[in-house]
Amino acid sequence: MANRSYQRTASQVRPIKMTPKFTNAPMGSVLVEFGETRVLCTASVEETIPGWMRAQRERGQGWLTAEYSLLPGSTAERTRRERNNPSGRTQEIQRFIGRSLRSVIDLKCIGERTITIDCDVIQADGGTRTASVTGGFVALKLAIDKLIKSGKIKTNPIRENVAAVSVGIVDGQVLVDLDYSEDVRCDVDMNVVMHTNGTLVEIQGTAEKASYTRQQLNQMLDAAQATLTDIFAEQNSACE
Repeated sequence: MANRSYQRTASQVRPIKMTPKFTNAPMGSVLVEFGETRVLCTASVEETIPGWMRAQRERGQGWLTAEYSLLPGSTAERTRRERNNPSGRTQEIQRFIGRSLRSVIDLKCIGERTITIDCDVIQADGGTRTASVTGGFVALKLAIDKLIKSGKIKTNPIRENVAAVSVGIVDGQVLVDLDYSEDVRCDVDMNVVMHTNGTLVEIQGTAEKASYTRQQLNQMLDAAQATLTDIFAEQNSACE
């Protein structure tokens, strides 16, 4: 195996840094960094629910949604602003983030409010969607803490942490937290979303260049779970 960035082993993530309250205006915010990948995650709260919920008489509970964007300058080739017409890839990632975060929150406890998690990629070097889930949870937790402190909600709706990490097979070896140079040449590319208790939320696994065995799938899931234990600890530190 060629040397990995930061001289890390196959099972090591890139250096993680989470800077909570990175911006002042949102209810919750964090700048999350996995090596050279940097994503600003914010949580905004609106005292309303979407029209489709009102139409379906889904009253008495709230909603959580997510938006994701690669900012211009986040990649070597300038990414155009998508504005009101997000690409299919962007929509898929937004749904991925939203599903992941909704899996740990009781929407009935937040009342008729909408929480929007915005994930803006400042610099992309692989793993932007998994960093968005991981940082998005921190922004969400900080926002919920403010709502509880202000007395707007009485019960903590967050059941446990959720985080995500990429894992793949490169040159026949299972690697966690792929950077861009590894992602573009991997045989298998997978994103794993997991709760603190080890239950799985989502697995996105694709044979990019070669199929993989059930044994290799288990190896990748084991590697992801071991890594996520450390990532949960980073989240908890950022939320203190």
